[in-house]
Amino acid sequence: MSDAGVTERELARRAGLAQSTVCRALEGTLKPTLETSERLAAVLGADLSVHLYPNTGPAIRDRHSAPMLEAILGVLDRRWRPFTEVAVRRPSRGWIDAALLDTHGRTIVAGELQSELRRLEQQIRWHAEKAASLPSWDGWPRLETEPEISRLLVVRRTRATRSVAAEYPQQLRVAYPAHPDDALAAITTPHAPWPGATLLWVEVTGSKARLLSGR
Repeated sequence: MSDAGVTERELARRAGLAQSTVCRALEGTLKPTLETSERLAAVLGADLSVHLYPNTGPAIRDRHSAPMLEAILGVLDRRWRPFTEVAVRRPSRGWIDAALLDTHGRTIVAGELQSELRRLEQQIRWHAEKAASLPSWDGWPRLETEPEISRLLVVRRTRATRSVAAEYPQQLRVAYPAHPDDALAAITTPHAPWPGATLLWVEVTGSKARLLSGR
């Protein structure tokens, strides 16, 4: 403010704001609205910039998520206890599409549904961060045992997603090394062990979806 050569009172007058509002904004005791910030910036000759910083993925769901989730829930063996829309808070904040608890073992699988793979490295990172944040979920203390956390990435099979997978196969294999057929056997039968972090492909046709075997 001193660089602009105006007093607090003059700043308030030129911005059309109450002096008390300007005072509190400058002291940090008031979080100004975007309009207030724009008015102050105009008087001070400053540029106003707003940034959106990525966290663990968007909350907006695409239209393919529901049939993809329905396909998973429809084939689950009774040994699995599913939880949907699981909110995690720390160290990362976000939503896990489905958490699958193996009641016969000591594993909980953080399931992520993706119809696109636009930023592969970011999606892999988000998935890992949200999975690691599962202990902050409100339902975690109610689990009978503290399970080992694993991951399941379910991707809609399209020409675009298959192209990304073909271009970066090693990155996907490092992040999701277990074979998808072993994962399918684990979630659909009563005795097959969960193999570890896995990527499963799903075919979506209209409102219907089905899980696919093989890489």
